[in-house]
Amino acid sequence: MWQVVVAIVVTLVIAVPVAALLATNYQKKMVEAKLGNADEKAREIIDEALKTAETKKRESLLEVKEESIRTKNELDKEIKERRAEAQRYERRVQQKEENIDKKADAIEKKEASLAEKEEALAKQREEISKLSEQRLQELERISGLTSEQAKDYLLKIVEDEVKHETAVMVKEMESRAKEEADKKAKEYVVTAIQKCAADHVSETTISVVQLPNDEMKGRIIGREGRNIRTLETMTGVDLIIDDTPEAVILSGFDPIRREVARIALEKLIVDGRIHPARIEEMVEKAQKEVEVMIKEEGEAATLEVGVHGIHPELVRLLGKMKFRTSYGQNALKHSIEVAQLSGLLAAEMGLDVRMAKRAGLLHDIGKAVDHEMEGSHIQLGVELCRKYKEGPVVINAVESHHGDVEPQTLIACLVQAADTISAARPGARRETLETYTTRLKQLEDITNNFKGVDKSFAIQAGREIRVMVVPEQISDSDMVLLARDISKQIEAELEYPGQIKVNVIRESRVIDYAK
Repeated sequence: MWQVVVAIVVTLVIAVPVAALLATNYQKKMVEAKLGNADEKAREIIDEALKTAETKKRESLLEVKEESIRTKNELDKEIKERRAEAQRYERRVQQKEENIDKKADAIEKKEASLAEKEEALAKQREEISKLSEQRLQELERISGLTSEQAKDYLLKIVEDEVKHETAVMVKEMESRAKEEADKKAKEYVVTAIQKCAADHVSETTISVVQLPNDEMKGRIIGREGRNIRTLETMTGVDLIIDDTPEAVILSGFDPIRREVARIALEKLIVDGRIHPARIEEMVEKAQKEVEVMIKEEGEAATLEVGVHGIHPELVRLLGKMKFRTSYGQNALKHSIEVAQLSGLLAAEMGLDVRMAKRAGLLHDIGKAVDHEMEGSHIQLGVELCRKYKEGPVVINAVESHHGDVEPQTLIACLVQAADTISAARPGARRETLETYTTRLKQLEDITNNFKGVDKSFAIQAGREIRVMVVPEQISDSDMVLLARDISKQIEAELEYPGQIKVNVIRESRVIDYAK
C-alpha cells in the first residue's frame, strides 16, 4: 500500500515539473505568436501611415500650387487695373496741361489787349484833360470868374438850396410827428389825469398847538424856563410863546421833530403834569407814536397804490415822506400820484402796470433822507434802491426822472412824464418870486445870445418865449433851425416844470414915400 503511495508521490513529483515546463513552453510559444502578430500589425500601421502621409503631402502640394496660381492671377489682375488707372490719370494730366496751355495763351492775348486798351485810355485821358483845361479857360473867359470863385459861388447856391430843403423837411417831419405824438400824448395824459385826483399840502415850517387857556403858557415855560428848555432840548424844536391867545407855535425845519414836539406837548397839556421828567417821558412816547405812524403811512401808501414786496426799510422811508414837502407839495402824496399816473399811462400803452407803479412810488425815495445825508435826492434814491435789491427798471426810473441820465425803458419815460404832470398841474407847487423871476431872466438871456435875434420876451408865466429876429439876417428857412436850436439850449441849461413854447417871429417891412 505504501508502495502505491510512494509511486503516486514520485509520479506527482515528476509530473508537476514536467507540467510546469510544458506550460512554460506553451506560454512562450503563445507570446512569440502574439509578438509576431504585433510586429505585423505595427508594420501594417506604419505602411498605412506612410501611405496616408504621402497622400496628404501630395494633396498639400496641390493646394499650395493652386493657391499660388490663384494669388498670381489676382496680382496680375490688380496690376492690370493699376496700370489702367495710371493710364487714365496720365491722360487726365495731359488734358489739364493742354487746358492750362490754352488758358495761358488766352491770358497772354488778354494782357496784350489790356495793354493796348490802357495805352488808348491814357491817350484819351490826356485828350480829356486838355479839353477840360480848354473848357475851364473858355468858361473863365466867358463868366469873368476864376475856377475857385465859380466853385464858391456854386457851393453857396447848393448850400442855400440844401439848407432850405432841410428846413422844409425838418418842419414837415416835426409837424407830422408832433401832430401824431401830441394827439396820442394828450389822449393818454388826459385819460390818466381824469382818473387820478390828489390833494396837496402847503409847505410850512411851523406847527400851532392850541391851549385850553393862557395860564398854560406859564406852566409850559416852567420855573426859570426849565420846562421849555427841556422840551426844546429833547425835540430839537423852538417853542414860540408870544401874545397869540391860547396858542403855542412850534418852529423847526424838520417836520418829524415838529410832529414829535406837537404830540408830546398835547399829551402834556391833557395830562396837566408838566415837569422835566414828565416831558422826557412824553417825548419818548411821542417818538414811538411817530415811528408807528411813519410805518403805517408807508404801508398805507403801498396798499393804496397796489404795490407789494417792497423792503420794510423802504416802506418806512415812504412813511417819512409824509412829513416832507417840495415847493409846497407833500412828497408822499406826490409819489402816490406819480405812481397812479404811471400805472394809468402804462395801462394805456400796454406795459407792465405794477412795475410802472413801483417805479413811480419810489422815484423820490431819496427825499426821505436828503436832509440827513450828503447828495441829491436822485443819488440817494438810487443808492437806497440798490441797497434794498430793487430791479434795474426801478433804479433807472429813479436815476432818470429828472433827465440826469438817459431813460433805458419806456417805464422810465412814463415816470418822467407822470412826475412832470404831478408837479406842473396848477396849484400843485409853489415857487418863490425870486426863483420865478430868475428863470424868466435866464430864459430871455439864452434866446438873446443867438445870432440874428433882435429881442425876446418870456410870457405866460415862462411857458412861452417869443423871439423877434432881424429879417435881413434870418430867412424863413433859418427860422425853423433857429427855433430848434433855442429849444435844445433851453432844455440843456434850464430846469422848469412842463414845457416851454419857442415862438420865432420874422417881420418884413417895406417902406416907401409918395411924393
